[in-house]
Parts: sequence; structure tokens; C-alpha cells
Amino acid sequence: MRKPLLIISCIAFALASCGSPDSSTKNTGNSEETTTGTSDTTTTPSTESSSASTENVGSAKGKQLIAKSDCLGCHNENDKIVGPAYVAVAEKYTPSDLDYLSGKIITGGSGVWGEVPMSPHPNLSKEDATEMAKYILSLKK
Repeated sequence: MRKPLLIISCIAFALASCGSPDSSTKNTGNSEETTTGTSDTTTTPSTESSSASTENVGSAKGKQLIAKSDCLGCHNENDKIVGPAYVAVAEKYTPSDLDYLSGKIITGGSGVWGEVPMSPHPNLSKEDATEMAKYILSLKK
């Protein structure tokens, strides 16, 4: 009896904490400018140090996007709340899973980490979701 109530409560919380359309629009606008700058640096041949700095920029942007979203209502960097800790996600996936993870952030889903579904974020751009996933993967220990 308690389990269905917990699931319903978590779903209601996730739906109620979804970001406003205004914040999604602002994030989308910023990502286009940043993505353009990032892709310019990635298309040119780079050394290890400039490649690492590009990853750090992506990680910093991803961390900011997560802070402005509803993600922290269910996730934490080190501890499981409703969803898994970001470090657990980073341990399970590799950079080759970046498209999968960014897609999951946008479409939501369930079953991988338990019965409680992750709410979708359809107003989030693919670029912003990718930056968020990059940040999460950067937490691998």
C-alpha cells in the first residue's frame, strides 16, 4: 500500500517541479551561442590541453543547466534520492553513451534504475541535454 503511494507522490513531485517555459527558452538561446563556439574549437585539431579545457567548459555549462532545472529534486551528485546519484550514472555509462543519456534526459523513462519513472524534459534542447550528460559523465571516479 505504501509503495504505490510513494510512486504517485514522486511522480506528482516531478511533474510539479518541471522548469518554466521561460527558463527553457533562455537555456536554448544560450546553448546555441555556446555550442557554436564549442564546435569551432572541436573541429580544429587540438592538443590534449585544449581538448581538456573544452571538456571542462562543457562540464561547467552542464552543471549550471542542472542547477537551473528540476533535476536536483530527484538527483544528487553523490547520494541516491528518488533517482540515482550522478556518480552512479557516471560509473555505469561511458562517453559513447552520450547520445543515449541526453535522449533520456529529454524523453524521460523508467526501468533502468527502478520503478519510479524520470519525468521528460521536452522543452530542453538536445545541446543542453548533451551538456548536462557531459557534466554527469565527468563525475566518474
